[in-house]
Amino acid sequence: MQDGTFTLQGHPEVPTRHGDVFAADCPTRQLLDRIGDKWSVLILILLGEGNLRHNALKRRIQGISQKMLSQTLRSLERDGLVTRHVRPTVPVEVEYRITPLGHGLLNALRLMIDWAGAKMPEVAAAQAAYDRR
Repeated sequence: MQDGTFTLQGHPEVPTRHGDVFAADCPTRQLLDRIGDKWSVLILILLGEGNLRHNALKRRIQGISQKMLSQTLRSLERDGLVTRHVRPTVPVEVEYRITPLGHGLLNALRLMIDWAGAKMPEVAAAQAAYDRR
Protein backbone atom coordinates (compact mmCIF):
# COMPACT_ATOMS: atom_id res chain seq x y z
CA MET A 1 0.00 0.00 0.00
CA GLN A 2 1.25 3.51 -0.84
CA ASP A 3 2.03 6.14 1.76
CA GLY A 4 -1.01 8.28 2.45
CA THR A 5 -3.55 5.51 1.93
CA PHE A 6 -5.50 3.44 4.39
CA THR A 7 -8.19 0.82 4.13
CA LEU A 8 -11.71 1.24 5.33
CA GLN A 9 -12.39 -0.87 8.40
CA GLY A 10 -14.12 -4.05 7.30
CA HIS A 11 -13.25 -3.35 3.65
CA PRO A 12 -9.57 -4.25 3.18
CA GLU A 13 -9.98 -4.29 -0.61
CA VAL A 14 -11.04 -0.61 -0.74
CA PRO A 15 -8.01 1.67 -0.25
CA THR A 16 -8.89 5.30 0.46
CA ARG A 17 -6.63 8.29 -0.13
CA HIS A 18 -5.93 10.17 3.06
CA GLY A 19 -4.37 13.58 2.74
CA ASP A 20 -2.12 15.51 5.06
CA VAL A 21 -4.62 17.56 7.06
CA PHE A 22 -1.78 19.77 8.26
CA ALA A 23 -1.07 20.96 4.69
CA ALA A 24 -2.90 24.17 3.76
CA ASP A 25 -4.04 22.82 0.39
CA CYS A 26 -5.28 19.45 1.67
CA PRO A 27 -8.87 18.77 0.48
CA THR A 28 -9.65 16.97 3.74
CA ARG A 29 -8.58 20.03 5.70
CA GLN A 30 -10.75 22.23 3.51
CA LEU A 31 -13.73 19.97 4.14
CA LEU A 32 -13.02 20.02 7.89
CA ASP A 33 -13.03 23.82 7.73
CA ARG A 34 -16.49 23.67 6.19
CA ILE A 35 -18.05 21.11 8.49
CA GLY A 36 -16.47 22.70 11.55
CA ASP A 37 -18.07 26.05 10.76
CA LYS A 38 -20.89 26.95 13.16
CA TRP A 39 -23.22 28.07 10.37
CA SER A 40 -22.78 24.81 8.45
CA VAL A 41 -23.51 22.78 11.57
CA LEU A 42 -26.65 24.78 12.39
CA ILE A 43 -27.94 24.57 8.80
CA LEU A 44 -27.36 20.81 8.67
CA ILE A 45 -29.14 20.30 12.00
CA LEU A 46 -32.19 22.19 10.76
CA LEU A 47 -32.26 20.46 7.38
CA GLY A 48 -31.91 17.14 9.19
CA GLU A 49 -35.33 17.91 10.70
CA GLY A 50 -36.87 18.58 7.28
CA ASN A 51 -36.68 20.59 4.09
CA LEU A 52 -36.65 24.37 4.48
CA ARG A 53 -36.72 27.46 2.36
CA HIS A 54 -34.02 30.11 2.60
CA ASN A 55 -36.10 32.55 4.65
CA ALA A 56 -37.18 29.82 7.08
CA LEU A 57 -33.51 29.00 7.70
CA LYS A 58 -32.76 32.70 8.18
CA ARG A 59 -35.55 33.04 10.75
CA ARG A 60 -34.43 29.97 12.70
CA ILE A 61 -30.70 30.78 12.85
CA GLN A 62 -30.31 33.90 14.92
CA GLY A 63 -27.37 36.08 14.00
CA ILE A 64 -26.68 34.74 10.51
CA SER A 65 -26.61 37.36 7.78
CA GLN A 66 -28.34 36.93 4.43
CA LYS A 67 -24.94 36.87 2.72
CA MET A 68 -23.45 34.27 5.09
CA LEU A 69 -26.51 32.03 4.78
CA SER A 70 -26.34 32.15 0.99
CA GLN A 71 -22.58 31.50 0.94
CA THR A 72 -22.85 28.61 3.39
CA LEU A 73 -25.73 27.00 1.52
CA ARG A 74 -23.79 27.25 -1.76
CA SER A 75 -20.73 25.67 -0.16
CA LEU A 76 -22.76 22.86 1.40
CA GLU A 77 -24.42 22.26 -1.96
CA ARG A 78 -21.03 22.19 -3.71
CA ASP A 79 -19.78 19.63 -1.18
CA GLY A 80 -22.80 17.41 -1.84
CA LEU A 81 -24.23 17.82 1.68
CA VAL A 82 -27.30 19.84 0.68
CA THR A 83 -29.41 20.03 -2.47
CA ARG A 84 -31.32 23.02 -3.76
CA HIS A 85 -34.73 22.44 -5.34
CA VAL A 86 -36.39 25.18 -7.37
CA ARG A 87 -40.15 25.12 -7.83
CA PRO A 88 -41.31 26.92 -10.96
CA THR A 89 -43.87 29.08 -9.21
CA VAL A 90 -44.44 32.81 -9.22
CA PRO A 91 -42.45 33.91 -7.37
CA VAL A 92 -39.95 31.06 -7.63
CA GLU A 93 -39.68 28.95 -4.48
CA VAL A 94 -36.34 27.47 -3.49
CA GLU A 95 -36.16 24.69 -0.92
CA TYR A 96 -33.07 23.13 0.60
CA ARG A 97 -32.74 19.48 1.54
CA ILE A 98 -30.05 17.46 3.24
CA THR A 99 -28.53 14.70 1.11
CA PRO A 100 -27.68 11.15 2.22
CA LEU A 101 -24.05 12.30 2.47
CA GLY A 102 -25.20 15.18 4.66
CA HIS A 103 -27.20 12.79 6.85
CA GLY A 104 -24.06 10.73 7.42
CA LEU A 105 -22.20 13.83 8.52
CA LEU A 106 -25.13 14.90 10.70
CA ASN A 107 -24.95 11.58 12.55
CA ALA A 108 -21.31 12.29 13.39
CA LEU A 109 -22.09 15.90 14.33
CA ARG A 110 -24.83 14.78 16.71
CA LEU A 111 -22.19 12.97 18.77
CA MET A 112 -20.27 16.24 19.12
CA ILE A 113 -23.43 18.21 19.85
CA ASP A 114 -24.50 15.72 22.52
CA TRP A 115 -21.01 15.85 24.03
CA ALA A 116 -21.07 19.66 24.06
CA GLY A 117 -24.48 19.69 25.74
CA ALA A 118 -23.43 17.18 28.37
CA LYS A 119 -20.05 18.81 29.08
CA MET A 120 -21.11 22.46 28.98
CA PRO A 121 -21.26 22.74 32.80
CA GLU A 122 -17.66 21.47 33.03
CA VAL A 123 -16.53 23.81 30.27
CA ALA A 124 -18.29 26.76 31.94
CA ALA A 125 -16.59 25.91 35.25
CA ALA A 126 -13.20 25.70 33.52
CA GLN A 127 -13.82 29.05 31.82
CA ALA A 128 -14.81 30.67 35.10
CA ALA A 129 -11.71 29.26 36.83
CA TYR A 130 -9.51 30.53 34.00
CA ASP A 131 -11.12 33.98 34.11
CA ARG A 132 -10.52 34.23 37.87
CA ARG A 133 -6.76 33.84 37.40
